[in-house]
Amino acid sequence: MNPLRILLHLVVNMAAVAIAAGLLPGVEFRGFTALILATVVLGIINTLIKPVVSLITLPINIITLGVFGLVVNAFFILLASNLVEGFVVNGFWWALAFSVTLGLVSWFLHLIDRR
Repeated sequence: MNPLRILLHLVVNMAAVAIAAGLLPGVEFRGFTALILATVVLGIINTLIKPVVSLITLPINIITLGVFGLVVNAFFILLASNLVEGFVVNGFWWALAFSVTLGLVSWFLHLIDRR
């Protein structure tokens, strides 16, 4: 993948994280550095840990028609919140709402990015 394309992808993801956090009062960033670090940490979690967890939780994901995947995403967001100083998520329900909001915002921004 082209390095410029990777940078654009990172910027789009960072914008999605910032917009999703701006829409939810239970999620906040204390500084631009926290936003950058949270975006990178979420990207690393989604790249390295999520595929393994998704494989392990596949049976329950099938039974719940994918809803359990949202729960797993919420826990990953809470993990990132614990790892990144300045990224604050006020509980599981805000993490779940952030997960759904982030997914929708990210989908929309990447849709625009493809054009």
